[in-house]
Amino acid sequence: MIDGRQADWRTTAGRIRHAAASSGAPVTYGLIAVCGVIFLISPLSGFGGAARRSEETLLAAQAGYFERWGVIPAELWEGSAHALITPFTALFVHGSWLHLLGNLLFLYVFGAMVEERMGRVRFAVFYVGCGYAALVCYAAAHADSEQTLVGASGAISAVLGAFLYLFPKARVTSLFPFLFFLPLRFPAWIVLVFWFGLQWAAARGAGSGPGVAYLAHVAGFAVGFLCAWVLHGRRTRVKVPATEGDSQP
Repeated sequence: MIDGRQADWRTTAGRIRHAAASSGAPVTYGLIAVCGVIFLISPLSGFGGAARRSEETLLAAQAGYFERWGVIPAELWEGSAHALITPFTALFVHGSWLHLLGNLLFLYVFGAMVEERMGRVRFAVFYVGCGYAALVCYAAAHADSEQTLVGASGAISAVLGAFLYLFPKARVTSLFPFLFFLPLRFPAWIVLVFWFGLQWAAARGAGSGPGVAYLAHVAGFAVGFLCAWVLHGRRTRVKVPATEGDSQP
């Protein structure tokens, strides 16, 4: 026998999945497409005549590409118009195929339901705003760094934080290395808290150099969670064991 609460969460979960499927999550899929196209036409993809360039020429083109579109913390605080735009442009630039596909996998898995809950326009603003804030937080912590920072990791981390708040009991299939990469189903909050813990530990142990932008991941996750809390409050949280796609922490 199904009580009223069980029927309620099943109805809500069904509506969310149906709405996400019918709408196609256009902002989420649009972001995935834009990032993919930008990478394909960049000097990082290996296409567009890259095979005909010498190694020295290709490396110079890649460095110039990063400097033009990525965030350089030391330059950001100088206040030039170009530097202030780079935390936005850097969200659509990736350093390798692995970097690109890893980010887009998480956006694909978690973005559609967050977009459905927030609405398309609000989700788009949320994604860009939180991503910008995450990169600025990283730049503030490494204000003297000349190393370029690129990637959508901060924005996607914000999506993960919002997902954790809005769908705390959703279930996802994850592959954990210490469990021999077996595909196991866990509540999303376990996967995301585990992921956040890894990023926090890595950020604390990263040393003084910028390295991988773990701090941007942590900042994005925290900002995304707080934004979801401010925008939606407790009454709009969906405590359902919804079924979503695959993820890897």
